Amino acid sequence: MSGLGGQGVVTAAHILGVAAVKSGLKCTVNPFFGAEKRLAPTESYVRIAAEDIWERGEVLFPNIILIFHPHVITLGKCYTMPFFAGLQQGGKIIINADRPLDLREEELARLRGLDAEVYYVPATQVAVEAGGTALSTNIAILGALLAVEELVSQEAIRDAIAERFGGGKFVASGTTAVLDDVLKSKFDRLAQLIEKNMAVVAAAGGSVSQYHFGV
Repeated sequence: MSGLGGQGVVTAAHILGVAAVKSGLKCTVNPFFGAEKRLAPTESYVRIAAEDIWERGEVLFPNIILIFHPHVITLGKCYTMPFFAGLQQGGKIIINADRPLDLREEELARLRGLDAEVYYVPATQVAVEAGGTALSTNIAILGALLAVEELVSQEAIRDAIAERFGGGKFVASGTTAVLDDVLKSKFDRLAQLIEKNMAVVAAAGGSVSQYHFGV
């Protein structure tokens, strides 16, 4: 997962990891970021498997890459360049954008060579329209992920959201904790927060479009 500070990349990784465990899978989550400030590059690595996972740290050869902001690609605001570095053959990329980005021909050629699947979803727009706040952009990205690759169920995501915002044992960084509190303050009850975010998951899943490479 690659995005900018303030987009909830770390939170999304934690929610996905908890959902994986609740689905009977094994999971490790490793966030990586520099100075804790808005719009600074932020990445988080999630490993999910049916068997025990012994590796930790950065995922060098991902199967799936989630891009939370177009600037990760257009302005190179990430720690890994190009943005699809290490993507495995047949891998998938989901980008938060309302239209295909202008990738360089060299990048398109390499993605074609990888037989990669590239998807776009207007995650921030979906978050605002279905959830009432751009802070749910990260949840929209997870909804798009479930539509492209059903790693976990929507019910598991619901339970993970409830645990994250319902006073679970997760220890957040300073910035992440503040964002959590801001999101919670927008809803009167935990149940309302959960339902709004699940509406975002569903809406995002129905808003995904696949990019078709030219010949």
